[in-house]
Amino acid sequence: MRKNLNAVFVFSLLASHLALAAAPKVDNDAVIERRAVEAVIWGMPAVNTELMLQAMQRSTSARENEVVYWSKPVNWKNQTLTPNPDSIYFMTFVNTKASGPLVVEIPPADGGSLAVNIVTTWQMPLEDAGPQGADQGKGGKYLILPPDYQDTPPPGYIALRSDTYGGFTLMRSNLASHNDADVAKSVEYGKRIKVYPLSQASAPPPTRFTDAYDVLFDATIRYDASFFKTLNDVVQKEPWIQRDRVMIDHLGTLGIHKGKPYQPDAKTEKILNAAARQAHAELAARYDRGFERMVPEYRWFPAAMPEIARAVSTGYGNPDEYPVDGRGVTYTLGFTGIKRLGTAQFYLMVAKDKNGKDFDGRSTYRLVVPPNAPVAQYWSATAYDRQTHALIRNMPKASVASTTTGIAKNADGSVDIYFGPKAPEGKQANWVPTDPHGKFELLFRLYEPQKAFFDKQWRLPDVEKID
Repeated sequence: MRKNLNAVFVFSLLASHLALAAAPKVDNDAVIERRAVEAVIWGMPAVNTELMLQAMQRSTSARENEVVYWSKPVNWKNQTLTPNPDSIYFMTFVNTKASGPLVVEIPPADGGSLAVNIVTTWQMPLEDAGPQGADQGKGGKYLILPPDYQDTPPPGYIALRSDTYGGFTLMRSNLASHNDADVAKSVEYGKRIKVYPLSQASAPPPTRFTDAYDVLFDATIRYDASFFKTLNDVVQKEPWIQRDRVMIDHLGTLGIHKGKPYQPDAKTEKILNAAARQAHAELAARYDRGFERMVPEYRWFPAAMPEIARAVSTGYGNPDEYPVDGRGVTYTLGFTGIKRLGTAQFYLMVAKDKNGKDFDGRSTYRLVVPPNAPVAQYWSATAYDRQTHALIRNMPKASVASTTTGIAKNADGSVDIYFGPKAPEGKQANWVPTDPHGKFELLFRLYEPQKAFFDKQWRLPDVEKID
């Protein structure tokens, strides 16, 4: 019996060795690259946030729980993703780990108005504020609660429970026009914003404002190994969200572990560089294929995919839906999250002309904005660098809006907007310059869009190449 058992053991051991020898070898480098590609797509919104925070800390004296603002409509030196050059920007980067519960006080809409989005580090919208937000223009004290907050919030606040310690509040002070008086009025109104810890609510200290206008504020996405360094910065600061715990092992493969130093060696850095480039190619290809069009006959598409709009409006409430891929594409293009998309603003994008060709900075194009645009405030058309999705560098202007000084209208009330390296003769006010050495894309904004837009009674036509 013992001899038989020994024989079985030997046979089993031999079979195991043969099976191992026959099994395919695991390429560890390929595992790292595969998981790194997925980490870029998954981590895009948080890295986007962290890069803006680091740009503020690097380029200005502003700090978290203060307000950084642009005292004039932003120029190309604001290298965030698709910013609005027809508004006055105010931003607060939140750190409730340092402050505890934080109050962001929005003034009532008397003598001005703000379009406000309050988001987490992952750019998940907590609430909108202002006339189209929770306070409906009456003003309000928004109380951002850290993830470890256990108490009952005090009365008198709009309490927002965040699942991260960080995040930001984006506040756009609306402009009647670009003339100096209207800009000054918009800035003055925006400076009525207050930010302070709840612990100091009985006697709030003055809010510190830091002007970032004409400062190079570069938060463009870097598709190289530095992406993972920034992602590690987020992991070290923020708690794991339950829906994302599957990524713990994935990031561990890349050397990212909570509570441990991130020190990839030269070989891993090379793999991560390749993975970031691959992720960029995948995200760009999805964008290039285009989203669902606003109307079938024209190429303009909503900047927010339907699945993203659904997910963020419910806090990812559907357990059978988690659009990580679409979210990744979204945050290569822009920043912030909007809870009530389509109330305060709506965005349309396009990267191709009427004939389906990429916009080329060497050529001239015309967009005819039909008359009677259904907006309560204004519309604008802005050109961005196709590669970075930021404002085109070194251009003297970036947009034309219904509020642009000197804009010429056609007899029927429509407006011709030109995009190209040179202004057509006599069309300077209606022209947006482009870089002849690159491609570009367009974003059309509607502030307080009206029913006719959503009913598709008013439609924005394709952009035509004219030269």
